[in-house]
Amino acid sequence: MAELFSIEGLPTELRSVLEVEHPWEVLEAIDAFTVSLEDDRCGKVHPTAVLEGPVFLAKDAVVGPHAYVRGPSWIGSGCEIGHGACIRGRVVLCPGALVGHATEVKRSVFIPNAKAPHINYVGDSVLGRNVNLGAGVKIANVSALGEPISLGDVTLRKFGSALGDDVSVGCNAVLAPGVIVGKRTIIYPGAIVRGQVGADSIVKFKPQYETVQRRSTPNQ
Repeated sequence: MAELFSIEGLPTELRSVLEVEHPWEVLEAIDAFTVSLEDDRCGKVHPTAVLEGPVFLAKDAVVGPHAYVRGPSWIGSGCEIGHGACIRGRVVLCPGALVGHATEVKRSVFIPNAKAPHINYVGDSVLGRNVNLGAGVKIANVSALGEPISLGDVTLRKFGSALGDDVSVGCNAVLAPGVIVGKRTIIYPGAIVRGQVGADSIVKFKPQYETVQRRSTPNQ
């Protein structure tokens, strides 16, 4: 896990979530951590937001207009949940994380300062420190054919992605189930990513396009 994520400075109570051998084991650690959470809402909640079930909300965390947060979920210091966002339960947002407008997150952990700011889907995933998802990025967590997701000797029905620290994903990219991306990697907008991508890589996607002259214009 150290090759993907730094847990330096992580709140003590969250270390158990990430002190595992393989990134997909984080999902069971999330389940174990959140199952005993108690409702403790100290942050700022917009009057139109809806919170259900046990939610830990740090005193300087913010839940924006028309957001929906289902527990059990843990939302740390300085976190922001934006307008219309949906937290579907068993979510851990470490300090400084951002779930922005119309973004949906379920059974995932955002390590400090990870961001899914604009119309994203993040399911059964781990986002490393300072990860940023461009607008429209989707992290798929289930095979379109219903097939099990193979992770070496392990198969899971649901697993999204593990994105190492400082990964940047361009707008409208799609990450297939089971993707693991090493630290500091950049993924181009619109790319479709499968399998494993090493650290310090660039996943390029440059579709060809053509510009032609219009044959006619209105009112001619």
